[in-house]
Amino acid sequence: MGVHASVNTPVGIAAIRDLDPEDLSAIVRFWYDSGVDFLDLIGIDRSRLGTREHTHQRFHRAIWRGDLNQQNAAFAITVGGDFVGYTLLNRYAPEVNYSHWHITNPGLRGAGLSTALYPHRIKTYFDLFPMERLIHQTRTRNIAVNRMLDKYVPIAETRYIEDPDGVAVPGEFHLRYVFRKDVPRFFT
Repeated sequence: MGVHASVNTPVGIAAIRDLDPEDLSAIVRFWYDSGVDFLDLIGIDRSRLGTREHTHQRFHRAIWRGDLNQQNAAFAITVGGDFVGYTLLNRYAPEVNYSHWHITNPGLRGAGLSTALYPHRIKTYFDLFPMERLIHQTRTRNIAVNRMLDKYVPIAETRYIEDPDGVAVPGEFHLRYVFRKDVPRFFT
């Protein structure tokens, strides 16, 4: 199990590592045990989410296998070695790639993990895959995520998207674009 990056944060050493099959139960619990209000808040389409088994299989297929052509790749986010979230990359073409991430441990949301890991997460994607552009598609009402992204990438456009990437319901989204050439500036 490879570690792609680690960084010291106020809550401990945070890292991005390869997803392990043992992490899948925590991901499934996040999606199915967080409650209806939470899923509504983040705008999840239950029909796209599917069943627990479907979600387990979807993430099992996304475990990084070292395949440059792998369409979906998920990585674990850890603090002090403990699984606390994940990031998922959905790849469609060199310039059409979407990033998703969730801190699954509710006690660590808002602790700055996303901000601290952002440059490393993006570098991991571009280091591992032959892609030229990454698209962040974030719901406009998701204040915390948009505030974090504002530190790194400006909003390119805001529009209604009928068929958003992942398991989201249609709605108003900010779109931000990250190109391979942008990655070094995230570390300055």
